[in-house]
Formats: sequence, C-alpha cells, structure tokens
Amino acid sequence: MGVVALAVLVLVSFFVEAAAGFGSMVVALTVGALFSPVDELLGLLVPVNLVLSTYLVARNRAHVDWRFLWRRVVPLMAVGLVIGTALTRVVNAGVAKPVFALFVVVVAASQLKQALSKTTNSKPLPEAARVAGLLGAGVIHGIFATGGPLTVYVSARELSDKHAFRATLSAVWVVMNVLVMPRLVQDGAVTLDSLRTSALLLLPLAAGIVLGERVHAALDERKFRIAVAGLLLVAGAVLLVGSLSQSGAA
Repeated sequence: MGVVALAVLVLVSFFVEAAAGFGSMVVALTVGALFSPVDELLGLLVPVNLVLSTYLVARNRAHVDWRFLWRRVVPLMAVGLVIGTALTRVVNAGVAKPVFALFVVVVAASQLKQALSKTTNSKPLPEAARVAGLLGAGVIHGIFATGGPLTVYVSARELSDKHAFRATLSAVWVVMNVLVMPRLVQDGAVTLDSLRTSALLLLPLAAGIVLGERVHAALDERKFRIAVAGLLLVAGAVLLVGSLSQSGAA
C-alpha cells in the first residue's frame, strides 16, 4: 500500500475518531487489510493512533471520567490484552483476517441497527455482560489493536455526555496502545523505517483532527454513527468475502 493511499486512509479513518472518539483503527484496518497485511498496517498506524489519542486526552482531559477508566475499563481490558497477545503467537494470519472481518460485520450490523432505531437503551449493562464485553475488547485489542467496537458498546451505556465519551475512550486507547507497542516492536512491525513512514502520516492526521474537531462541535451523533456503521459493514463484508476466497484458493 503506497504512502499516498495510506495518507488518504489516515485522513478519513482518523477524522472519524477525532469526531467520535473511536473508529480509526477499525476503519483503517478493515479497508487497509484489503490491500496490505494486517501486521504491516498495525506497525504503521498504531503510533499514529497513539499521537491522536494523546492529543485528544491532553485537550479534553477535564472531560475524562478517570474513575470509570481506571476502575472499570482498564483492568479488564488489560487482562484481555494479555490473552490476545498470547493468541497472536498461535493464530495463523490467514485465519485471523476472516475472523476479524466477521467481527467487524457483526458489530457494525449491531451498531447500525441500534443507530437506526428510534429508541435508545442507555441503561448500564449487567455486570456479567460488562465484564465479558471488556475482556473481549481487550482480547481483540491484543490481536488487532482495535477493541473499539466492544468498548464502545459497554461505554456508551455509562457515558451519556458526548464530550466525556470521546475523552474517556481516547484515554483508553492511549493506555491500550502503550501496552501493545512492545509486542509490535518485538514482532518487527514497528521499526525505524516504519516510524519514518508513520511520521509522514502525521500531516493527514493533522487534517483529520481539524475536520474531526469541527464535526464533533456540531455533531448529529445519530447520523454520524449510521454513516460509520454502514461504512464498516460494507468494508467488513468485502474483506470477509475476499479473505475467504483467498483461503479457498489456497
């Protein structure tokens, strides 16, 4: 995948996260995996995502729900992250890609259904469902550095204010990506060469931040989530079909 294509991908996907607080890595990996290996994309995009999340936390730290972050989210996701990291040692990449695509399709369909519904359920999840959701999010983040959909599903039930929602999720991504970086370095996905390319992507990131901040200020959240969920559903379906076709050809 060329630098220009990567720049466009970063501009679009990181604009989504700057506006909503989540979605950059899911969008970037789902679309990017149609053209490049997932591990290569992770090495290029996780450092860029870390810059974005750090910026959003620093700018909006007054809105971060620190109690929710450290007591309810991080401990469970960290345990899941350890499990997911261990799974990367035994799961074949040819199997991981269709599994990831299926995960995106299921979650995107669920989010699209919820966004299209005229009624919303803002009640916190039962404790067992919350624990399972955040553990699962950590596992997915350990493998793909993008446990966002499940984290969003749990957090949206407890963080009703859009500013607290975006700022707190950004803090989650900072913590999780700091934890996942050593594995990417050890695996050779993050190198000096990859960091040079990541540095070039900071320009489209800046453009995405500017656009995302403007959209967030006047965000019609329901329409925005419908658009993002629809994009993920289509891209996930294309990735699923393509990865299954490659598996069948092999």
